[in-house]
Amino acid sequence: MYVQRLLSSVLKEASGHFPSVLVTGPRQAGKTTFLLHEAGKTSDYISFDDPLERNFALTDPNGFLDKFAKRAIILDEVQYVPEIFPYLKIRIDRERGKTGKWLLTGSQQFQLMKNVSESLAGRIAILELLPFSLLEDKKTVHNRLESAVWHGEYPEPSLHPEKSELWVRSYIQTYIERDVRQLQNIKDLRTFELFIALSAAFHAQVFNTAILSRDVGVSLPTIKAWAGVLEASYLCFFLQPYFKNYGKRLVKTPKLYFLDPAIVCALTRQPDGKAALAGAMGGALFEGLVISEAFKIFAMKGKKPDIFFWRSHDGLEVDLIIQINKKLYPVEIKLTATPTSKHIEPLNKFKALAGKDAGETGLLVCRINKTTPLPSNNLALTWHEFPQWLWDRMR
Repeated sequence: MYVQRLLSSVLKEASGHFPSVLVTGPRQAGKTTFLLHEAGKTSDYISFDDPLERNFALTDPNGFLDKFAKRAIILDEVQYVPEIFPYLKIRIDRERGKTGKWLLTGSQQFQLMKNVSESLAGRIAILELLPFSLLEDKKTVHNRLESAVWHGEYPEPSLHPEKSELWVRSYIQTYIERDVRQLQNIKDLRTFELFIALSAAFHAQVFNTAILSRDVGVSLPTIKAWAGVLEASYLCFFLQPYFKNYGKRLVKTPKLYFLDPAIVCALTRQPDGKAALAGAMGGALFEGLVISEAFKIFAMKGKKPDIFFWRSHDGLEVDLIIQINKKLYPVEIKLTATPTSKHIEPLNKFKALAGKDAGETGLLVCRINKTTPLPSNNLALTWHEFPQWLWDRMR
């Protein structure tokens, strides 16, 4: 069963303006399925996972590309053949007015993006396809918060929850053994595995490199390099603090979030979704789910995520700041079904400090059954309606 991806309209627009489009994102997020569904009927398809095709492209790039003179072509997992980019550039420049000809996918950011920027700058649109959003996966919403946290939003476990535990464990192991070796020459994979597990315990917290360095037993530069691997492979993302002169900030370190809550549940050995939400990691898992949704909505709009967190010198903290049309919307994320005036205090303080820069509404995203207005122009928003709220305001 194919789930319609909200990135499709952006892909169509990009294909009409650029000779080439790169769809990047984590492994198993559905990039190949997405392009085949959207463009497969009018395009040829080659996967560089196939060693024969990969060798052909590497040894005879012109001969390889000559095969696709007439139709558009989907080149899957293009990070395996970075040598082909200069030859693509020549062909694109030869037919600069021909848009949507070259559709590429790739899973790893650092080296892939380096090759793209060096060879195809100005000739390629870059889109990110992430795991499902709640806007796309209606079944997860119907099956409650416990399901969203436990099964996550990668297509395979989301659509087939009966095999999600095995899938997630296998994904983690494959990630460590395959992607990590390709992104960085890490010799001691057991130590890196410990690093990932300990990082999961920091989910939704400030990323403390000193503590991780001590507990993992490697240097600070190594921790920072390994953090780059987590980000490059889309396992995690870092939420930066918001900076503007609204009073002094103490925190300049980003917060760490795993892109998918099921990965966190597996790494922190949660027994099931209900127990995970009721335990010590419950608040972090819920916060991570909501902030990941914001990250995905921006990606599905083809935009860089303008999302931050805020913490000031006097203890003011707001979980999420979203910048939309130059306005800042403060969002508190609490695992509660009973909103109180205490929950909206940070929203009111931030709006007062930000003044005319603040959006008209502050949000409390929680487990309330029905979206409810709160005093001082704030809104208690049920968790599964948050993505739609954000999507509508970015139109």
